[in-house]
Amino acid sequence: MPTIMLRKFEKVCAIVEKYDNDPTKLIPILQEVQLEYRYLPEEVMTFVATTLGLSPAKVFGVASFYAHFALEPKGKYVVRLCDGTACHVKGSEGILTALYKKPGLDEKNPTTQDMLFTVETVSCLGACGLAPVLVINEQVYGQVTPEKAVSLITEIKQREDGINVSASING
Repeated sequence: MPTIMLRKFEKVCAIVEKYDNDPTKLIPILQEVQLEYRYLPEEVMTFVATTLGLSPAKVFGVASFYAHFALEPKGKYVVRLCDGTACHVKGSEGILTALYKKPGLDEKNPTTQDMLFTVETVSCLGACGLAPVLVINEQVYGQVTPEKAVSLITEIKQREDGINVSASING
C-alpha cells in the first residue's frame, strides 16, 4: 500500500493491527474507529474492508445493520432523548421540540453546524423510573423538563466557548 495512504489512515491501521487484522473482529474494529472519528466515514470503511480482506459491501452491511454505528458525522456531544412509553407519557415530545428549537435543528438536520451537538431520540434508555430521561454522551439526566434540557445545552455551549476563548488567548 502506498505510504501516503498508510499515513492518512495511520490511526485506523493501529486499530486494525490491535485486533491482529482479524476479519472476525470487525465489530470491535468499527466501534474503535467510530470512537476516533465520531462516525464511520465511507472511505475509512472501504479501507478497513480492504485491509481485512472483506468486501466493502460486507463492512457497510454490518455498519448499517447496527443502530450503534453512525454513518453521518455526529457532534462532540450526542444528546439522546428517550421516547419510550414512560418518557413519552411524561412529556418527551416537548423536550425534543425545545432541544431542536434552541440550536435550530430538526429531525432531518440533527447536528449543529459547529459539530458541537447531535440530538437523537431512542426507543428506551432503561431508566423509566427517572422519566423523562436524557443522556448527553454518557451522563444520564432524569426527570428532565424542556427548560432543564435547554439549560444543559446552554451550560455545555458556554463551557465550550470558554475553552475555545482561553485556547485562542493562550495559543
